[in-house]
Amino acid sequence: MTPTTAHSKPPGETQLQRTLTSVLNDLPVDSALAAIFHRENGPLVGHAARGFAPRDVQAILRTLSAPSICAAGTQEQDGSRTMRLRMITPGAKSLLGVPLKYRNRMYGFLVIGRKESAAFTKKERGLMDQASEDLTKALDRDKLFDMNVVLSRPLVNQEPPTAGPAPVSIYSPPVSQVTPQLQEQITAVLTDAAQTVSYDRAWVCHYDPIAGSVEVLGMAGDLKGDHKDGKKDMRPGHRLALDSSAAGWAIRHRKPRVDHDLASTQGRFLDHKQLFKDRFQSSLVFPFFVRGQVGGTVTLASREAERYQPTDARTLEPLILKLADLLQAPSQAPAAPTPAADDSGTSPAPVQPASAPLEPMIRKQERQAAIGEFSAFLATEVREPLGSIRAQLEEVTAEGVLDFDPQTRVENAMRDLIRVEAILNEILDFAKPLELNRRLVRVPEVIESALTVVATDLEVTRINVTKEYAPILAPVRGDEAKLQQVFLSIFKNACEAMTPGGQLTIHVSQHRAGRGIEDQILIKNDGAPIPPEIVDNVFEPFFTTKKAGSGLGLATVKKIVEEHGGSITIGSAPGEGTTVTIRLPGVSRGPAFRHRARGRRPPHRR
Repeated sequence: MTPTTAHSKPPGETQLQRTLTSVLNDLPVDSALAAIFHRENGPLVGHAARGFAPRDVQAILRTLSAPSICAAGTQEQDGSRTMRLRMITPGAKSLLGVPLKYRNRMYGFLVIGRKESAAFTKKERGLMDQASEDLTKALDRDKLFDMNVVLSRPLVNQEPPTAGPAPVSIYSPPVSQVTPQLQEQITAVLTDAAQTVSYDRAWVCHYDPIAGSVEVLGMAGDLKGDHKDGKKDMRPGHRLALDSSAAGWAIRHRKPRVDHDLASTQGRFLDHKQLFKDRFQSSLVFPFFVRGQVGGTVTLASREAERYQPTDARTLEPLILKLADLLQAPSQAPAAPTPAADDSGTSPAPVQPASAPLEPMIRKQERQAAIGEFSAFLATEVREPLGSIRAQLEEVTAEGVLDFDPQTRVENAMRDLIRVEAILNEILDFAKPLELNRRLVRVPEVIESALTVVATDLEVTRINVTKEYAPILAPVRGDEAKLQQVFLSIFKNACEAMTPGGQLTIHVSQHRAGRGIEDQILIKNDGAPIPPEIVDNVFEPFFTTKKAGSGLGLATVKKIVEEHGGSITIGSAPGEGTTVTIRLPGVSRGPAFRHRARGRRPPHRR
């Protein structure tokens, strides 16, 4: 793998980046960075980052590349390998790093940051150590290490090209709102607004609450930049994340933002970065509302210093009303296909099959439509206020005007708020399209990996696990991490249903399915059965019998299995426990994988 600089974007997203990003997203921190050495004494490359601006990433990489830091990374202090980085970035006042090791060889660093300057506790350092081990296990599980572990050679292998058609999803991806007609209308509105408040460049963004981003709809003014990197210019259709744009700041705070020094904010906001490159000096960003909800933002930029004031947004109320009229038209759902008319000009009567095979699909579409509406409600009515509250708390804590006790209370409130946001993001992620990284995987190995994760719970509850794998099993083309998530959810539910000393049975076999083959996985537990009146509802979104939970565990399981082209059913009866049956399509044209059992194998049953 050819090393690249921290700020350059590699062609496409590699398996390494996807694995690192998935681990970073699970960390309950504001900012995280994963960087890897590709050769001895070589450059430290930042492959995945969250919450850090590009300028912050470059500064951290330079600090970590110092010989003293690398030497300290090979030593342990007080039983922990973590180290406090003596540096401050615009987005983080406290930085904690831990070296990443594989087979006693250091291959990179994991860094987290937070905006307050308090010292990290022993518990937080322990969590960092555990996170570094989880990251190494994830890379090893995805077979991304060079098996010889020779530092003179690349430690991380390149991702092999994936083949096969893209998965078909019934979950609609974010749809662009940009149309040529809308661009012309927005340009005309911005041109008229120049008579009220002058500007050199202006654009309008549409807020997508579910995707958590803003999309540029139209622009006006001087659109010619003086830099050569035209691919990164702001243009209609360009999307910006809320956390890395001034437009997102205005949406989270629901108030205008004025900046007179773009040099100090261009490292934090990507839209200011483009203005800074074109030598703009001041900007005004303010949100507008559609039907009582945030519809988007308007950005005005000038090459004149200190050009704008927050009160300028009030003088542009006619502009806001025109934008609301343009965007308040409800989106039309795609019309159902109309039966073709016959020669007589009349439409033929619809033919309803006796078994009504379309009814389950119609119900499924209705459920997905309801989930989409509910997610939009949560994104606008819950996530927006939470984001505004969190932003204000961050400003208060960053100012350092509070005493110790009030500061502690505010920090505790922020931790609870972050936990609520994590639950909310779990619900909103369920409504998003599922992205699968497909490759040939072995079902028994995925099951073994999941059992390793819950091994402690199984040991504490003294649950006996019986495994029976067929001698020859066809590989499955799927996402190994997502399939492991399926088995983890099922195993955890089984542990909760069983009493100490219970029996968990796993049986994997291969069967014919039409012209192809499929792998069948039976997972049976002898715990308390599911009541008959709710057994058909366990896979429904937001249905749960637990006191705490979002009700999306088994619904997500079903979603993942169906996205792999498989099916899942559940059966339960008194005295027999509960059995979950999963069927996944196997790859018939390919080498059959022989599973090598770990430990003693149960006797073959005839």
